[in-house]
Amino acid sequence: MRAPRRRRPDTGIPLRAVVPNAVTAAALCFGLTGIRFAIAADWERAVLMIVIAGVLDGVDGRIARMVGGESRFGAELDSLSDSISFGVSPAIIMYLWALIEVPKLGWIIALLYAAFTALRLARFNARIDVLDQPHKSAGFLTGVPAPAGAALAMLPLYLWIFTGLSIFRSPWVVTPWVAFAAFLMISSIATYSWGSLKLRRRIRFEALVVVAIVVAALVTAPWQTLAALTIAYLATIPFSYRSYRRVRRQRANMAKSPRVESVP
Repeated sequence: MRAPRRRRPDTGIPLRAVVPNAVTAAALCFGLTGIRFAIAADWERAVLMIVIAGVLDGVDGRIARMVGGESRFGAELDSLSDSISFGVSPAIIMYLWALIEVPKLGWIIALLYAAFTALRLARFNARIDVLDQPHKSAGFLTGVPAPAGAALAMLPLYLWIFTGLSIFRSPWVVTPWVAFAAFLMISSIATYSWGSLKLRRRIRFEALVVVAIVVAALVTAPWQTLAALTIAYLATIPFSYRSYRRVRRQRANMAKSPRVESVP
């Protein structure tokens, strides 16, 4: 009798995971291309590359879930792409745009921002398999996600593009602002998670109208709209912080309340 053949371990990437991973790789390419345009002082295209990378980053996970292509490889690739597209690229763009006026301090802030982005993503990966995550179970994120952090860091650039005011390019304004955006990413502040937002059936049509208005505004006045959306997101952070404190307080009260045992 022939000995049964040993099955080789399946170490390859399933075909269904190729599409979402390709989208992630495309986001990485767009993020890196932003650096190229920044070197050429083409600031509008540099920002546009980061925006496109953010859009692709927002859809690759959904595509993976739709086709059943979620994998550990994809999660690691996504974090690597985010680290470059929303950490390294915005740091270099902001340095070449404004921080270079104070080379030593500006480079320290750029390094700080890129490093904090990597630290945030490393913290996320380290807890990806942890079941007990208070923020996640309550529908919140821990700190500002990397794409939102990049949008916040580049807010002075949006304002400068459509206003032309030199104050927004001042290194003494940009330096603390980029440091603030970096701090928000590694903070433990609870922020709203887009995945946890659920619309009621009665307002789904109204939500589509709002989306259409936002898209039209992005096409017509992209920089004003980007600045408004970024400021609006920043304004939600105090509300998310307060909402999570309420949830945490309710959970603490439920844990302290004695359980009533049913009498047989």
